[in-house]
Amino acid sequence: MSKKKILQKKYKDRLEYIQEKLKKNHDLIIREVDTDKGKIQIIFLESLADCGNVSLNVVTPLIEAEEMSEDIEGVKGRILTNNNIGDVKSLEAALMHILSGDTLILFEFIDGMIFSESRYTKARAIEEPPSEVVIKGPREGFTESIMDNMALIRKKIRNVDFKMERIVVGEETNTGVIMAYIEGKAPEELVNYIRSKLKTAQQKYIIETNYIEEELKCKGTAFDTIGYTEKPDVAVSKVLEGRVVVLVDSSPFVLTAPHFFMEEIHMADDYYLNKYPQNYFRLIRWVAFLIALLVPGLYLALTTYHFSLIPSVFVFRLAVLRAGVPFPTFLEILIMMFFFQLLREAGVRLPQAIGPAISIVGALILGDAAIRSGMASEITVLVVALSAISLFLVPKLYGATSIWTNVILIFSGVLGLPGFFIGFILACSHLAGLDSCGYPYLYPLGSMRDFSFKDHIVRYDVRKISNNILKKEDS
Repeated sequence: MSKKKILQKKYKDRLEYIQEKLKKNHDLIIREVDTDKGKIQIIFLESLADCGNVSLNVVTPLIEAEEMSEDIEGVKGRILTNNNIGDVKSLEAALMHILSGDTLILFEFIDGMIFSESRYTKARAIEEPPSEVVIKGPREGFTESIMDNMALIRKKIRNVDFKMERIVVGEETNTGVIMAYIEGKAPEELVNYIRSKLKTAQQKYIIETNYIEEELKCKGTAFDTIGYTEKPDVAVSKVLEGRVVVLVDSSPFVLTAPHFFMEEIHMADDYYLNKYPQNYFRLIRWVAFLIALLVPGLYLALTTYHFSLIPSVFVFRLAVLRAGVPFPTFLEILIMMFFFQLLREAGVRLPQAIGPAISIVGALILGDAAIRSGMASEITVLVVALSAISLFLVPKLYGATSIWTNVILIFSGVLGLPGFFIGFILACSHLAGLDSCGYPYLYPLGSMRDFSFKDHIVRYDVRKISNNILKKEDS
């Protein structure tokens, strides 16, 4: 068999294979171009590719070429005008290029395939992220376009050691995942750990960052041991501290690892406003977290088992307020907390225009109705409302704190103050037993000499914070 017939057979087999695999796809475009050397097939998906790019940089140059090269390097170097062009080694790789929005070029007279980048996806405009609103600071947020997200990070880090590795995850979706870090600053064992986790992930499909987060996070806990953010400036600050950032295609949330418990109290504009009032507000957030976690259980323990520890004047007032309430204090608190959780979920799930109004009005009406009907006392409504409002100051801890508040409440209801302390110690022990990619989750508590990091309960000067690193000290 002559060389020409061999090439024609390969060309026909490749074309038939791609047509078979991509049949029943309305957006599949196969454009045939006749040249003096033979036929060329241009294959792309209309829904993913930029048709103008394909026409201008692929179809037009091939049609207008005065003499078609019979060498694949000649076609890439002298005819095609696109910036990103490369060889395709296998038919599986050819399908991946087509499904990613690239244009595949098949030749009847050349033994090889070429891809030309022509991806075009409509992306949401870069806007302020609704989940991390700041008073002062950058307003831009990540979008669902991974290229836009990479650009938002890249433009803030002009460093030759800054690396962005691409790993394909998901057997069915083949989702692109980017692992970003600064080489030499991010600990090598951390980079290797996250890289191996991504490469060995057994997920069949990846739709959102949580699919990756569950591969990296500490199992069996309601606390987030992997951080996430929608703000490029927050992600960049983590990278500059020596951490690893993970971007997932089609998700506006970016993962940061490792992540520590104390960071749940920190807010982005803590670093953009005057440090003295911001440190005061940060302390308020700490107090709010403790109120949300401990006050319901402490109130239950004191009013149920330890009246002697309450001032006598307040005990008398408490007895008057609780007169006529049909439920024990334990059940009363659980019912009111459940009602507030319902209102919170209704506010979150309803459309943004009416959600906040419904939750606020509902809380007012529900609290007043519960008191007037005798279902709950004023003091119980006050305690539960204070705990619920305090949780809003630390939104990222909302789910985990809600669970542990109930755990402490149950121990307090059964054993009184000893149960309250047992529940609190269990919560602290649980936190102390967690890790984030091999680093203690409760850092810097109990590990002050292990890491050089200067942003704990309150923040230091920005000059000192800029020297934060994740590496362990030599001493």
